[in-house]
Amino acid sequence: MDYLKSELRRFTTLVKLQSFSALNPVSQQEVKLTNLQATFYPELEERILLCAHWDSRPWADKDSDSAKRNTPVLGANDGASGVAVLLHLAEIVSKKKPNYGVDLVFFDGEDMGKEGYPESYALGSQYFAQNLSNYFPRLAILLDMVGDKDLKIYQEQYSNQYAPETVREIWDRARRLKLDCFVDSVGYAVWDDHLPLLQRGIPCADIIDFDYPYWHTTQDTEDKCSAESLEKIGRLLVSILYD
Repeated sequence: MDYLKSELRRFTTLVKLQSFSALNPVSQQEVKLTNLQATFYPELEERILLCAHWDSRPWADKDSDSAKRNTPVLGANDGASGVAVLLHLAEIVSKKKPNYGVDLVFFDGEDMGKEGYPESYALGSQYFAQNLSNYFPRLAILLDMVGDKDLKIYQEQYSNQYAPETVREIWDRARRLKLDCFVDSVGYAVWDDHLPLLQRGIPCADIIDFDYPYWHTTQDTEDKCSAESLEKIGRLLVSILYD
């Protein structure tokens, strides 16, 4: 968290920590979690919210080696990939004013959930959404697992159901940019950080490649990720903000 905070403060003075307590659904112990928010161009009324989770899975419960299933997941893709894109975007936005005000939010506690209990996931975004007041961005985009070398991003079912115009705008733009990693059909329903935002009335699309064989394993490491994949997602976001 200290690294993330210091990096964001290189690009804006408007960095806020949102700390809260939550119950670890597995250990049943109280833990302290922290979301980070970075604001750019607060004078612009029309705003876009871009977000990702910065935590990683505390245990590799999907690992093929049962001896490793209590080992924390590095989360190179499931966690760090979305954060990496947004950190670079923060640098871009700090140097050139976009068409919209930009709010970056990095959620904690997305991956602490207990399997079979979906409400125990996405703790940071739940807290963020519950404590919003008078904030109505034009749209929101969640990045999750966007670094896979074999990147294929289908439309996510809840996004398509509750924010169809946002999904359509993103996939149409991806087509114009010739980003062939975006597949123009619904692929899966994912309980993710976009759901509390959708429930709050914020039109949010989840950009996620959920077909990732190293998900929640100790094999989710840097060598499974691709700079080219991250660049494609970054190019899409830059186009949304500036074109």
